[in-house]
Amino acid sequence: MKRLCRRLAVAVAVLVWLGALVYLLVLSRRRLPELGTGAGAGGGGGPGGGETAYNQISDAEWEDMLEGFDERGYLSARRWKPGDDPYTLYAFNQRESERIPSNRALRDTRHYRCTTLQYDSDLPPTSIIITFHNEARSTLLRTIKSVLNRTPVHLIHEIILVDDFSDDGELDCQLLTKLPKVKCLRNKKREGLIRSRVRGADAARARVLTFLDSHCEVNKDWLPPLLQRIKQDSTRVVSPVIDIINMDTFAYVAASADLRGGFDWSLHFKWEQLSSEQRARRTDPTQPIKTPIIAGGLFVIDRSWFNHLGKYDTAMDIWGGENFEISFRVWQCGGSLEILPCSRVGHVFRKKHPYVFPEGNANTYIKNTRRTAEVWMDDFRLFYYSARPAARGKSYGDIRGRVELRKKLKCKSFKWYLDNVYPELNLQTEGRNFTADYYCLVHC
Repeated sequence: MKRLCRRLAVAVAVLVWLGALVYLLVLSRRRLPELGTGAGAGGGGGPGGGETAYNQISDAEWEDMLEGFDERGYLSARRWKPGDDPYTLYAFNQRESERIPSNRALRDTRHYRCTTLQYDSDLPPTSIIITFHNEARSTLLRTIKSVLNRTPVHLIHEIILVDDFSDDGELDCQLLTKLPKVKCLRNKKREGLIRSRVRGADAARARVLTFLDSHCEVNKDWLPPLLQRIKQDSTRVVSPVIDIINMDTFAYVAASADLRGGFDWSLHFKWEQLSSEQRARRTDPTQPIKTPIIAGGLFVIDRSWFNHLGKYDTAMDIWGGENFEISFRVWQCGGSLEILPCSRVGHVFRKKHPYVFPEGNANTYIKNTRRTAEVWMDDFRLFYYSARPAARGKSYGDIRGRVELRKKLKCKSFKWYLDNVYPELNLQTEGRNFTADYYCLVHC
């Protein structure tokens, strides 16, 4: 009897071992869902196209897809070499960036009340658009991985990278599209941030567009608050609180949640504290903050609303001033801008640009902001020229199409914007008092 029991035990053990072997063999040969690669990846015919397979991915399979990416091979190119200045290539500490893991843990910098908020279960998925030109591989990968690791799978329709003619050729695109949900487009020439974002938006298939810079790290539960506000009102354009990633140490530092975007008459962006009256009206620290202007690097917008408003002004070059143009346009044409304290995204702020502006940094910024002033600021553009006299006489291209767009959309005046959105705009600049001129514009 004992001999029979031993034989049965051995037989059962063999069967279990064979079953486990077969399971592992099948698992190793299982095909993962096909990923979009390169400029030809369509992602389906509408907001839901191509999403079903991804929604069926288990957590374990998702982790396998992330871990299967050859991170060491990707990061091996253009690494910092001992003896080189770590700031030369990217205007931040490349050595420190490469030392930090691509999936490092971050402190949750939200107010504790944010963790108690509930969001709809049927939030619309988004296409996340990230443009880059000669970006450090460590920061670009950390941006993408933070999105993949800290965003519910079903809310990411796709991540669209737009390589703005980087020196590496097709290599970045070829390697990064091995990550889940990542597609990549490559420009045939240098186009700049503005036209690159429009190309990414034109390729997007989700109902909602999310624009991110290529040196960011999204924090915990960053996306649902943004999508919730868009779902409730598609004319809102919403931005997270932008935390600071130190360019020297890459320490992640919480930013104040009592800030909004502001500017002076030279169209120089600045962060400004909410006034004591505004803070007193905010009885709940999780409430959205209305902002006259967004920083421009990170925001979420309904795709149909983005198209209806005229996308970006694609006659602007490279970078700079586009945040003023889109902010004025949103407010004056029937929308609103908000910063959401319960959404946090870190950003590497640099002291200078690591790339070249073909026409020079200053000339490019003047061209772009002059286009903004001429189209959207009405007679108040005179204050812009007084604050930035170098702009007078500088070419800014043909603006007839943007002027016609403003007429077609029946947008409000810049005086309406000043009265209703940004009455605090200081009428003092460069030692000159604009109060008398302002009075004449309004009353004369």
